[in-house]
Amino acid sequence: MTEAMSEFGSGDVVDPDEAGTDLVVVTGLSGGGRSTVARALENVGFYVVDNLPQALMLEMAELAFAAGGAARRTAMVLDVRSRAFSTDLAGAVRALKERGFSPRVVFVDADDEVLIRRFESVRRSHPLQGDGRLADGIAAERKLLAEAREQADVIIDTSHLNVNQLRRRVEELFGGEDARKLRITVLSFGFKYGLPPDADYVLDARFLPNPFWVPELREHTGLEEGVSSYVLGQEGATDFVATYAGLIAATAPGFEREGKRYLTVAIGCTGGKHRSVAIAEELTSRLSGMRLSAHTSHRDLGRE
Repeated sequence: MTEAMSEFGSGDVVDPDEAGTDLVVVTGLSGGGRSTVARALENVGFYVVDNLPQALMLEMAELAFAAGGAARRTAMVLDVRSRAFSTDLAGAVRALKERGFSPRVVFVDADDEVLIRRFESVRRSHPLQGDGRLADGIAAERKLLAEAREQADVIIDTSHLNVNQLRRRVEELFGGEDARKLRITVLSFGFKYGLPPDADYVLDARFLPNPFWVPELREHTGLEEGVSSYVLGQEGATDFVATYAGLIAATAPGFEREGKRYLTVAIGCTGGKHRSVAIAEELTSRLSGMRLSAHTSHRDLGRE
């Protein structure tokens, strides 16, 4: 037994509610979307253990409890292809409950016709079909998992869900509202140092007069009031910020629906010291006022 497990005796009962332990067990038919569910759970902060042998579920739960922190939100994905898989999922879940855990079991399902199309599209055989047909493998797996399906807390039928819809469904169930929000980074940069490779939007603030040519502002940055007031006081500056704030606010819901969680809006000027910094700060303030999750980052500030 590992050191992390040493505080547990074979008869100890944990108090996961007090400790904030959240366990999810994911199983279901091959081709049903377990991998997508696992990734979605990772997106909302779960530590995901894929292809876990069923016999190790209790030990994994206790390790998560002992480790604390992020590990206390743990998802265990069971795969019928595992040699250690058994049909007694109900027994394994019961053992977890006897130790004080409250696991939620998610079963991922789909119509046979849909599963066959998915396997054929990736040119893979079903793990249980042997020398038979795809339909034979699916039927065998359904029989093997029948009790697990009956005992599941949540059954997600993915027959008519695309990847983004399935992910969104998982986030609705396990993530809460914050997990589904788009996180926006407003990044200032200097064109002379190159474009940010991860930018989703690139805005050019070089149409504004450069404070570099104002002697009393040259050594200051866009983070300081004098430079910021100068930049934002120029003709077109506030319209520029307002226009892009509106554009980002208008597109954010669509990005969220399509599964994008992080958006980078890059604003450039010549050196990344004055105009882009001031504009980035103002744009972030506008976006935050629109209830969007936004923060600034200044890539090239201090390089000159």
